[in-house]
Amino acid sequence: MFDVIERCFAKHGDKKYGEFVTQRQHALQCATLASQEGAASGLIAAALLHDIGHMLDESLGQKDPGDDLMHEVTGANFLSQWFPKAVTEPVRLHVVAKRFLTGNDPSYYETLSPASKHSLDLQGGPMTAEAQRQFLNVPFAREAIQLRRWDDLAKEEDLELALDLADFRALLEGLMERPATA
Repeated sequence: MFDVIERCFAKHGDKKYGEFVTQRQHALQCATLASQEGAASGLIAAALLHDIGHMLDESLGQKDPGDDLMHEVTGANFLSQWFPKAVTEPVRLHVVAKRFLTGNDPSYYETLSPASKHSLDLQGGPMTAEAQRQFLNVPFAREAIQLRRWDDLAKEEDLELALDLADFRALLEGLMERPATA
């Protein structure tokens, strides 16, 4: 399992996707924020891997910026081969969580990067009050909201990190539900 994830990062981790940081920088910053806040191991793993769906897309950086690639669904489905819902569901819901946060707090929109503002429009825009109430009843919604907050903060271009992907290997392997098939 870790080798498969490592290959994704090796192939696409140094690419940018509309943000000021690479996929690898963003993932590591997000996981570091989760770890520093004392998050559960499943949520730290979700923070690290929440955008892996981007790295699974062979056309990374080549698609029309008007396309929503549904990376959250692709990533969650991919990760479900090995990980429990405590990892996969925050990944699946982190885009919807952005819609929740912008609907719940209009000032939150101003904290988004230009790329996140653009993708929000493609993803349906801010949630209505009724949709927000429904979303909060979805299992792992609150974890996805926290993941989303770290996601938005994890875009510091010149931030030096002490951790690398290999530093999360034991955490990821400890969360595995099923043996790796690849």
